[in-house]
Amino acid sequence: MGNSFLDYYNIQPITSWINNFLCTYMPQGLAYLIEGLVIAVALILAYSVIAIILIYMERKVCAAFQLRLGPMRVGKWGLLQVFADVFKILIKEIIRLKHSDNFLYNLAPYIVILASILTFSCLPWNKGLQVIDYNIGVFFIISVSSIEVLGILLAGWSSRNKYSMVGSMRAGAMMISYELSLGIVMVTMVVMTGTMNINSIVEMQANGWNIFKGHLPAIIAFLIYLVAGNAEANRGPFDLAEAEQELTAGYHTEYSGMHFGFFYLAEYLNLFIVSGIATTIFLGGWMPLHIVGLDGFNAIMDYIPGLVWFFGKTLFVVFLLMWIKWTFPRLRIDQVLRLEWKYLLPLGIINLIIMTACKMSGIIF
Repeated sequence: MGNSFLDYYNIQPITSWINNFLCTYMPQGLAYLIEGLVIAVALILAYSVIAIILIYMERKVCAAFQLRLGPMRVGKWGLLQVFADVFKILIKEIIRLKHSDNFLYNLAPYIVILASILTFSCLPWNKGLQVIDYNIGVFFIISVSSIEVLGILLAGWSSRNKYSMVGSMRAGAMMISYELSLGIVMVTMVVMTGTMNINSIVEMQANGWNIFKGHLPAIIAFLIYLVAGNAEANRGPFDLAEAEQELTAGYHTEYSGMHFGFFYLAEYLNLFIVSGIATTIFLGGWMPLHIVGLDGFNAIMDYIPGLVWFFGKTLFVVFLLMWIKWTFPRLRIDQVLRLEWKYLLPLGIINLIIMTACKMSGIIF
């Protein structure tokens, strides 16, 4: 049943037909250039639309936890409030600082947005619907996601502002620290699946999601990933880099206009990326939910497109992370680092050893 599902809603034949059609009527280089431009435009549009959805979703989730309605006046149910905010950012003036390092100051937001888009491109939305697909996909994701910390450090240093500098140092310390736990969790799941190719990891979950097949080590890895991913995205209760009561706006205090918009977009898309990777590695990606013995139920689940499965699972993880943010108070920086170095990292290493032992002994197939 799992193998037959791989052919449902597979868009790879469509993309192959388009490629062959273009190569028939024009030079191959020109065909690849057109395909690349179309993919780039689609990627940027998807990036922007998802950011708008998440901003609206967070405002409503926050309001629900605080027993209020959230934005309601601009459009029905406040649906146009985010579009109004986007328009406001677009027409805002980009302020030039007198004593800043102008080149690095202007470069920093582009580094952050580039790292975010590259990681976003690795997410497998459906069979055949993935921009970047390497046989070392897990290693590539870990590598490009770590570029973002360079942009944050440059933003704080080049602004020549004490608040920005402190915020960037906090962000750098947290992101570099929690990248270790994220990397160990990813390696744990690579040991379980035996591959670093993202699509292969998803396809291997056709007969059961990794969080169920991996037993207790996979569940522990999932919980570690949620905490470390939340910290990596600089979200509460780990939002020390943007603590408004202490640092105004942290490392992007001195940014305005679309430069600030880039940081804002990247923050929300990083939330989606963290959730999307969790969906891919642990929750089957675009694979449906199958229950052994319930063939009728499994057949019905197979008719739901993989894109719907991926987006639904990812939004579920997004909601979990928002729940965490609006439930727990902000931690101190020493508490954040202690949690990583004294608890999460040792637990992740022990869990990796247990997963390796289970895989070698045949307990986990």
